[in-house]
Amino acid sequence: MDAKFVVEGEKPKTIQVPLFAEEAVRLTPPAPAAPRITGARVFGVRPGSPFIFTVPVTGLRPVRFSAQGLPAGLKLDSESGRLTGVLTKQDTYTVTLRARNAKGSDARGLSIEVGERIALTPPMGWNSWNVWGDQVDQDKVLRSARAMASSGLVNHGWSYVNIDDAWQAPRGGPLNALQGNQKFLDIKALCDEIHALGLKAGIYSTPWVQSYAGYPGGSLETLDTPWKKTEGPKQVNRKILPWAIGRYHFATNDARQWAQWGIDYLKYDWSPIEVSETEEMAKALRASGRDIIYSLSNNAPFAGAADWARLANAWRTTGDIRDTWTSVSHIGFAQDRWRTVAGPGHWNDPDMLVVGHVGWGHPHPTRLTPNEQYTHISLWCLLSAPLLLGNDLERLD
Repeated sequence: MDAKFVVEGEKPKTIQVPLFAEEAVRLTPPAPAAPRITGARVFGVRPGSPFIFTVPVTGLRPVRFSAQGLPAGLKLDSESGRLTGVLTKQDTYTVTLRARNAKGSDARGLSIEVGERIALTPPMGWNSWNVWGDQVDQDKVLRSARAMASSGLVNHGWSYVNIDDAWQAPRGGPLNALQGNQKFLDIKALCDEIHALGLKAGIYSTPWVQSYAGYPGGSLETLDTPWKKTEGPKQVNRKILPWAIGRYHFATNDARQWAQWGIDYLKYDWSPIEVSETEEMAKALRASGRDIIYSLSNNAPFAGAADWARLANAWRTTGDIRDTWTSVSHIGFAQDRWRTVAGPGHWNDPDMLVVGHVGWGHPHPTRLTPNEQYTHISLWCLLSAPLLLGNDLERLD
C-alpha cells in the first residue's frame, strides 16, 4: 500500500532529536604552567608590507619573550611577544623564539618567508556571521576581540577577528570607498584596538551592487543616483540586479580604504564566483600596500579550482553550514575532490565552525552534541581548513 502525507502552509521543518542526552566532558588537556610556544612554524609576508605576528605561548603569566636571528627591520616586544616591522628583501629567515616564565622556558624555530605567498598555514580566527548575522555592530566585534585575547585563544594561534556583512554604508571619503554605517562609526579605531590586542582585523564585501544582507557592495549600475537598498524578495545567485555586478567597479578604491584602516583579511562573497571579478580584487589587494588575506565565498565551482588557488588564499567549497550534524557531516565528508588543490598560500574552506553559541542574530547553544563539536573541529583540522569560530566568544564553556 502506498501512503503519503499531504500538508498545507509552510514546508515541514526537520527537527533533530538526540537519541540520548550527552554529557559535556572536557577532553582537551589543560595547558601546563610552564611556557609552551604553539601555533605555526612558518609565516609569510610580502616585501614592503607591514609585518604583524604575535608569538602564541601558553603558560603562567607574565611571560618574557626573546628572539635570536631576527632580520634587520623586525623588532620583538619582550612583554607582549609581538613581532612588528617591515622586510624589504625577498628571502627566508630562520628565527629562534624563546619564552620564559616563573615555571620554566621554551624555544622553537620560526621560518619567515618574504615573498609573494602569504597564508602559508590555514587562517585561524573568528567571524561575526554565524552568531550575530546582520545584527553585528562595532561593540560586539570589539568585545569578541577582547574575549579572544582574555580567553587564551590568542595563545594557541587564533588571530583574525572578522566583520561579516552589515557594516557597509554608501561610498564616500577621499577614496570614494565603502564607509562604515551607524553601527560601525570608526573602523580605523576598531582595527587599532584589535591590533593592540595582538590580533588582526577582517572585513566583508561583495562585487555585487547589494550584498546578501542588503548593504552596499563593490559596484554600481549607475553613477547618477545615490545607492538605495532594494527591498522585496531576494533574487540572489542568478545575476539579477542588485544581486549582480554593476557597470562601475570600485575594487581599487575599497582595497586602498581597507589598507588605510588596517584590515588584514577580506571575505569576498557572491555567487556564481567567476575569474574576472576574483582577479580584479586580487590585483587591488596586492596593490594596496598591505598583506590582506583573500577569501572567496561562496560555493566556488570545482572547475575553477586552479584559478582560485592562483588568485586567492582560501575559497568556500560549499554553501552555508548550519549547526546540525547533517550539515556538518555532509560538508566535512565531501571534500575529497578538492584535496589536491590545497597547500601553503591557498586553502579549501568548508565554511565557518558552528560550535558554542551560534544563531545568526538570535544566539542559542549549538544543536551539535559535545562529541559532534569535537568531531567538527577535528575534521576541519584534518582537512587543513581555515578555522573560523562563528560563536559568541564571551560565552565560551
